[in-house]
Amino acid sequence: MKHLLSLALPCALAAACALPAHAEDSDDRFSLRLGAMNIDSDNTIRGSTTIGGQELSGSQDFGLGGKEWEPRVDGVFRLSTRQRLIFDYFKYDKDRRETLGEDVGYGDVTVPSGSFVKGKLKYQVASLVYDYSVLDDPNYSLGLQIGAEAAKVEANAYADLGDLYSGRFVDEKEDGVAPVVGLRFTAKPGEHWLINLQGQYLNTKWGTFDDYDGDLSRANAIVEYRFTPNFGIFAGYDWFKLDVDRKGSDATIGLKQEFKGPVAGVTFAF
Repeated sequence: MKHLLSLALPCALAAACALPAHAEDSDDRFSLRLGAMNIDSDNTIRGSTTIGGQELSGSQDFGLGGKEWEPRVDGVFRLSTRQRLIFDYFKYDKDRRETLGEDVGYGDVTVPSGSFVKGKLKYQVASLVYDYSVLDDPNYSLGLQIGAEAAKVEANAYADLGDLYSGRFVDEKEDGVAPVVGLRFTAKPGEHWLINLQGQYLNTKWGTFDDYDGDLSRANAIVEYRFTPNFGIFAGYDWFKLDVDRKGSDATIGLKQEFKGPVAGVTFAF
């Protein structure tokens, strides 16, 4: 059966040191954070079906290899003191290959050494939200978010098992857009420092993800230091979770994936 291999909110933080400025620098009309995320992933595939009137189900964890750095981008455009447009982009692109080092026999069937299975997973998420600060204090701001999030997944797998089989057995693409809601907390505990926490959630039923039923959750936290009003560096942690099921005529296949890891980069503000 062919199937798609892939498709918390922030806590409160107290801030000290009163300063005569808003939590996000009032001089920043636009800020852009360019960075990377050192991604680690946890993956579980599950399925259920009925055979001969008996319901069968199971799940299996699988790995995609070691950690790797991937691009991470976000931008903030300030419309007014309380209003912002916030853009986020995340990408994960992973190749994996497994090769047999020796012959493996199954009864009268032999899979020769050198046989291999290779696959690729490309996962992209981008969001654009309107953020309104329901609380706007000289030391912090709390914003509610609503907007749209787009997700795109491409998965393919190829096997060469000698005379037994050779060819592509998975070649899937899926994309969709759905409304997303979120929450942001920003604090400025010092003249050069800024702390930002954010969480977002969407349900696939809200958007155009066809037969997929599930949700996408994400949360991140960063600490930023400005050397000048226009340039700084940041570091933090990012987390994404995808949990979806796809129902067919005779079975249901599900996938749960978590992408998590530290982030770091530079900030440009204008």
